[in-house]
Formats: sequence, structure tokens, C-alpha cells
Amino acid sequence: MRSFKIFTLLVAGVHCSLTYKGVDWSSLLIEEAAGYSYKSGTTQPLETILKSSGVNTVRQRVWVDPTGGNCNLDYNIKLAKRAKAAGLGVYLDLHLSDTWADPGHQSTPSGWPSNINDLSWALYNHTLHVSNAFAAASLTPSIISIGNEITAGLLWPLGSTSSYANIARLLQSASAGIKNSSLSPQPKIMIHIDNGWKWDTQKYFYTTVLSQGTLSASDFDIMGVSYYPFYGAQATLANLKSSLTKMASTWGKELVVAETNWPVSCPSPSYAFPSDTASIPKSVAGQTTWVKDVAGVVAGVKGGSGLFYWEPAWIQNAGLGSSCPDNLMVEQNGAVRASLGVFNSI
Repeated sequence: MRSFKIFTLLVAGVHCSLTYKGVDWSSLLIEEAAGYSYKSGTTQPLETILKSSGVNTVRQRVWVDPTGGNCNLDYNIKLAKRAKAAGLGVYLDLHLSDTWADPGHQSTPSGWPSNINDLSWALYNHTLHVSNAFAAASLTPSIISIGNEITAGLLWPLGSTSSYANIARLLQSASAGIKNSSLSPQPKIMIHIDNGWKWDTQKYFYTTVLSQGTLSASDFDIMGVSYYPFYGAQATLANLKSSLTKMASTWGKELVVAETNWPVSCPSPSYAFPSDTASIPKSVAGQTTWVKDVAGVVAGVKGGSGLFYWEPAWIQNAGLGSSCPDNLMVEQNGAVRASLGVFNSI
């Protein structure tokens, strides 16, 4: 009983301890253009619902020159203006590509240079341009991530893991463009890789990149990680805690879970779920428990400052890339699920 009381006190202490309590809402304008709307009692703008649910920051992916324009700079400025009007902070996730960037895809934008000197210069000018465009629109992002899940590098092939010297140089250039911009106050700069539960991955990436002598610890402020439960049994909450704790003691950076999800249904998962999540139901209530548990891990680590749920309102893509058919915090008719309110409790 005594241990239960201590655990209860620890969980209770999580409330309001995270600086960033967020969701990724990148697909909102796409959903609205397709005729979707959102309801919390009545139909309301999603930003209004998010704010009342306890969200204080929204994450937005930025593509360089995407076909059709979705997620380009203009799209993101329009979206960020709505966030600002609702009192929400903005976290820009620069994919540094014309389309999705992740551990298996890091395509260099069309027309960008094919030698490292010119590519580094193009990247510097891109982050400078994006930053200055936001400043000109009177928008000041809280966080800018220089790349998305760049465990295997960025801007392939030059920025692949065949040359960590190139990776370090590119990251330094990306950081410099933001730091030399007109943004005031300056945003926190994040480096984001996947598998936050896996210390060996984090250790190897940062030790190798920082040892190149080009990228310094002062070039970024936050280490962001993706942490999903449905890609392997080793992704336990205990392993996440261990990994983040070691990251904190090794580098002393702010730590953010930049992406996470939990399903409301998952009848045929492709991989076993982590063992210490067995008691969490695949349900709306389970989503609430999961977010609280992950937030508790983050808040319990020195420097742990935020959690972002990935695309909880992307109605046209409820599976969110997983083998679980529904990971959303809204119904298909746009009605908000009770789990969205968890952000008032972390």
C-alpha cells in the first residue's frame, strides 16, 4: 500500500510540469478542404478545441516545395497564424525535403545542389528564409526542428550515415540559418531522431555527430525523440525512462517526446506491444493512460520538457501509418474523444 501511495503522489506531481503539451496538427487545412470539421458539443475551430483541452503548442511539418503546395511555407504560415490567434505556441518540424522525411526517406529537395559545400549553403539559406518569413508575419515559433527523424541522416545521399562529417556540417548550417534570422525571441532548436527508448541509438548518433568537430552542443537546445508502442516489444516505458535519463546525464539538453500515439483499436498488430503496456487498453481510456504515463516519464527526467501526440485529428488517415486502424483523438465525424482532454492533466 505504501508503494502505491508513493506512485500516486509521483503521478499527481506530473500535472503542469511539462513546458510543451502538444499535438501535431499539420493536416488540418487538408482536412478542412475535404469538408471535415471538429465538434466539442458544437462545431468549433480545431485550435479552439485544442486550447480548451489543455494543448499549449502545435507541431507543424514544413516541406520545401511539395507538389500541390500542402505543407509548404505559405501553408504553414496560414496555419501558424490560427495557432497564434488561439494562444497556442508553434513548433516547426522542418523535413528538409519536398515530401515525407523519416528514417527510411530523406530525399534532397528538387533542384538543390549535389556537392556538400553548395548543399550546406542552400540549407543555411532555407532555414534563414523560413525563419525570416515567420518573423515578417509576426510569428515566433517556440521550437524549430532541423530535420525529422534523422537517425539515418538527412538530405540523402550527401547527408547519409556514410558521412557523419557531412551530417554534422549540414546540421550546423541549418542551425546557423535560424540563429542568424530576424526571429526574436529566438526559438529553441531541436534535433529529432526516432526510437527514443533505445539508448544505443541515441548514444551512437549524438556521440558520432558531435565528435566531428563541426556541430557543437551550443548549436541546438533540445533532443527530440519519437516513441511509439506499436513497432516492437522493446519499446517499453522503462526503456524510455532509462534512455532519456542517460541522455540527460550525458548531454544536459532539454528532452521532448516529439511524436507518440496510442490506438483505440488494434485487433491485428504487426508487432507485439511492449510488456509494461499490457494493462493499458486499446481504447479512448487507454489513450489517456498512455499519454499520462509517457508524460510522467518525461517529467521525471532532468530536462524533460514536452510531449507531442502525432496527428490526433487526421480523420482521413486514422491508422497514422501503423497496423492499428485508429489512433485518433476524434471520431470519424469530427467529434472529440474524451482522451484529448488529457492535456489538461499533464
